[in-house]
Amino acid sequence: MSDLISAAALGVVEGITEFLPISSTGHLLVAEQWLGARSELFNVAIQAGAILAAVLVFWPRLRRLFLGLAQHENRDYLAKLGCAFALTAAGGFLAKRLGATLPETVFPIAVAFIVGGVLILAIEWAVAHRAIVTEVTWSVAFWVGLCQILAAVFPGTSRSAATIFAAMLAGLTSRPAATEFAFLVGIPTMFAATGYEFLKIRAAPVHEDWGAFAVAFVVSAVVAFVAVKWLLRYIQTHRFTWFAWYRIVAGAALLTAFGR
Repeated sequence: MSDLISAAALGVVEGITEFLPISSTGHLLVAEQWLGARSELFNVAIQAGAILAAVLVFWPRLRRLFLGLAQHENRDYLAKLGCAFALTAAGGFLAKRLGATLPETVFPIAVAFIVGGVLILAIEWAVAHRAIVTEVTWSVAFWVGLCQILAAVFPGTSRSAATIFAAMLAGLTSRPAATEFAFLVGIPTMFAATGYEFLKIRAAPVHEDWGAFAVAFVVSAVVAFVAVKWLLRYIQTHRFTWFAWYRIVAGAALLTAFGR
């Protein structure tokens, strides 16, 4: 398989999985078992391609927020986004300083898939009979920011799953509202992570295939745009239950195939 095709395949994997609550990093690390390992810069930057798709999807919402700063509700919402992002940035930086790295084996990813699937089922059951709440509180912002760090520290957790279900447990029981807040927090988070990786290049030589890098970035952005549009329609009338069962089955299959 040529390097460009391999990069495009990884872009497809990233684009599909970045916003579904099934872990893009986990799927990329598993896919790289067959398609070849890539640099951390490559993995983070193609995630930024998917986040660019989120910017395009949510552009009308972002535009209303920033052009409507005269309205208290817009300032309040942006402040809570800023709070969640600040917590994530601080926690992510600390994790990097403490030496957090991606795993080299599939086992911890498989375990995270299964644990995450079980937790999704439990949370869906817990909030099933609660009243629908659409207001983002400071408690929601705090827990979303804190739980977003889990995805960086424990690959296979899923950033979108951690943030969406943290929001739901914290009281934002509307799935569309929880998903929107989680995705909007993800925009500055992933762009900051990509910027951090690019800054590291200045301190150490990096041998990156920039052609394959560009192909993966573009493919990831296009596929993610379609995936986000689909997911936002899906959650209007469905729960996240099928994603939970997918995680459990996929995790069990990976344990069977790779073991420790």
